Amino acid sequence: MNLLDMFTKVATKNGLVFAFLLIGVITLITYKISAMTKGKVHGSAIAIFAGLVLAYIGGATTGGSKGLASIPLFAGVGLMGGGMFRDFAIVSTAFGADLREIKKCGIVGVFSLLMGIISSFIVGCVMAYMFGYKDTVSMVTVGAGVCTFVVGPVTGAALGAASDVIAISIAAGVVKSVAVMIVTPFVKNIVGLDNPQSAMIFGGLMGTSSGTAAGLAAVDPKLVPYGAMTATFYTGLGCLLCPSILYLATKAIMG
Repeated sequence: MNLLDMFTKVATKNGLVFAFLLIGVITLITYKISAMTKGKVHGSAIAIFAGLVLAYIGGATTGGSKGLASIPLFAGVGLMGGGMFRDFAIVSTAFGADLREIKKCGIVGVFSLLMGIISSFIVGCVMAYMFGYKDTVSMVTVGAGVCTFVVGPVTGAALGAASDVIAISIAAGVVKSVAVMIVTPFVKNIVGLDNPQSAMIFGGLMGTSSGTAAGLAAVDPKLVPYGAMTATFYTGLGCLLCPSILYLATKAIMG
């Protein structure tokens, strides 16, 4: 058995460990590329784009539905990228927030959450309608996807949406996440993104946890826990509102 075969065997057997190594190498490379842009394009945005490319390659070469994880050597990526680690990362990030700063945000933070969810939902529904998805379930699913790529599939599953519509909702959420990562450093001065309160309001309006965290990291790493806090609430609130109140409201409007 040659060295390559030994490495493949060990990596396949210890899939999760190899997944951490792989993601670490990708992150190192993407942050080096980010440094070339002087931080204007955050490393997380480049990393997500690289992940999408690798997922496409993995699915296209194997005909599988799990992206890169469809290749046995990279099966651990599927576990690492699952809901358990995602939720752990979000919660652990939010633990870095100072409760005294959160209290200062008050009713404005709650209002930003509602405005963020409703505005994103409306944009998604309108776009879905314009592209021919005129039934209420499809419109609501895509609208929820524009909120975040977690709210979309949760709403679609609850309402019985078609698999292609759920896929579109996830894609819409990913596009929004990457857009927030890239745009945030450019608008920081315009929106006054320089204190914990504005970071919480920003997280409530944007919602996407990954996009908000990466965007704020490019502005000031100290602001990340505050934006992540409201962005986490945004996801939970969206999962409650989209398949219920917002669905009923859309159904009433569309007849």
